[in-house]
Amino acid sequence: MTDSIIFDLDGTLWDSTDSVAGAWNCVIAEETDLNKRVTADGLKKLFGKMMDDIAADVFTGETKSRQNELMNLCCQEEKRVLLRHPGTLYNGLEDTLKILSKNYRLFIVSNCPAGYIETFLKVTDFSDYFAGHLCPGDTGKAKAANIRAVMDSYGLSSPVYVGDTDGDENASREAGIPFIYASYGFGSAKDPDGIINSPKDLFDVLEQKN
Repeated sequence: MTDSIIFDLDGTLWDSTDSVAGAWNCVIAEETDLNKRVTADGLKKLFGKMMDDIAADVFTGETKSRQNELMNLCCQEEKRVLLRHPGTLYNGLEDTLKILSKNYRLFIVSNCPAGYIETFLKVTDFSDYFAGHLCPGDTGKAKAANIRAVMDSYGLSSPVYVGDTDGDENASREAGIPFIYASYGFGSAKDPDGIINSPKDLFDVLEQKN
């Protein structure tokens, strides 16, 4: 019997790529001589990876320390921008979370910088729906380890993970829990335990599992 749901964030709960692309491009223009710009579609292919890997992709040619410095600036700027221009929530998300939170403990585990999940919770006013959250920016660990840490910290016995990429699927398998694929997000999955085409489809998938 499922007792809790752990969510990915980008591509699962909201799409912030337009706002984040604008924030990162400001940093690129002001802090580098690079003749490049990131796009929302480009970020959809990068989101879900560890921040060091994203920095290496965006700031190719820079030293490792400079890549990390620039990525930190991007993350600071994106938080400021998202407070003014939040990401787009997927259709029916709030109603779904409101109902699910009455029957399940809800969490967020995402490969994002420290403070990003907090920004999401602040601009959406969704803090009351979630019992906790974790990310590599908090722990320095990848997604599977953070899923396990949430399970251990909160005593979860039968959680499921909801995400939108094969990286999410792999992390779920490594953590030893079922994976539900959000097909409306940014990526793909090979062999999920359930598929949702919108957040509200979780009700049917969870009912089938239970």
